Amino acid sequence: METVSARDFVEDRLGRPGRWIVDFTADWCPYCRAFLPTFLGARGVPAHATRALGDVTDVDSPLWESLALDVVPTVVCFDDGRPVRRLDGVLGEGLSGEALDRFLAKLPGGRPG
Repeated sequence: METVSARDFVEDRLGRPGRWIVDFTADWCPYCRAFLPTFLGARGVPAHATRALGDVTDVDSPLWESLALDVVPTVVCFDDGRPVRRLDGVLGEGLSGEALDRFLAKLPGGRPG
């Protein structure tokens, strides 16, 4: 799976065409490590979407501010570079597989997990 970093963005826009589902994660975050297998194994990702990890391990990464990330993991859907939908983690809880399934099902072209 590809990892995107701050250099792949211009402000809050991912510099890539198409649909990207990005899990913003940090290696120091236990909730991110627990959520990663759920993100990798999600079955409801639209067939035309690309999954990626957004590395915000560096607390000085400009992505924290430009994407208004308050907590990780946070999943953002980008269509042709623009963020169109997001699922923010919950401080002290992270993200659940059920929340990810609901998020993915609501994407245009999404399907139930």
